Amino acid sequence: MSFTVLIPARLASTRLPDKPLADIGGLPMVVRVAHRAEQSGAAQVVVATDSERIADACSAHGVRAVLTRADHPSGSDRLAEACEQLGLERDDLVLNVQGDEPLIDPALIDAVAQLLRERPQASMSTAAHPIASVADFLNPNVVKVVLQADGLALYFSRAPIPWWRDGFAQGVGALPEPAPLRHIGIYGYRAGFLRAFPRLPQAPVESCEALEQLRALWHGHRIAVHVSAAAPGAGVDTPEDLERVRALFAAGQ
Repeated sequence: MSFTVLIPARLASTRLPDKPLADIGGLPMVVRVAHRAEQSGAAQVVVATDSERIADACSAHGVRAVLTRADHPSGSDRLAEACEQLGLERDDLVLNVQGDEPLIDPALIDAVAQLLRERPQASMSTAAHPIASVADFLNPNVVKVVLQADGLALYFSRAPIPWWRDGFAQGVGALPEPAPLRHIGIYGYRAGFLRAFPRLPQAPVESCEALEQLRALWHGHRIAVHVSAAAPGAGVDTPEDLERVRALFAAGQ
């Protein structure tokens, strides 16, 4: 199986300035992410960035990077340009691995790529895992997904879904059965779809939920979902997250 990992990276983070360049055990975070992705079965791993500082940091550590325009409204637009620069063919598989996931499991990357390979009716693939706590189920920053019987996504939401009929009356002291699923922010695309995706009109539900993947569903595209038994390694959104990940690397974990 051949696929390309693209890692979008930009410096404009409000909660953690210059996040892709944050030092983790002597290497910039985006380089850590690339090194994890290189342990997957990817044919190539490329950072897509609008920053020469990020591109230079990647080059200094042997990671390939392409410079994209600075005015892209989303990571998908940036990756679409990267596909063009790399000359990827319509049916080539592309994995979008976020640049703030230095603990991502290479096996998860492989699983999401393999799923898209196996599901020709799907334009995209992604991943999820069972939610274990009521707090996560109710947290709007934890995106949930509901699946069809065939493992394709029905809907993604920041709301707690699925919701049982008498949930409000009973209060939420336990999780529904079977356990609801938390969406993991890794995506597989066919390169042709990824190039076309930014040109699709934005969906009303996408604007409401602030979830870009709903645009694909709204326009009739299918998203296959790999369900992992365990939660992925911690991502980095805040200074506190960064310190936790630094501590894990320092401890050799």
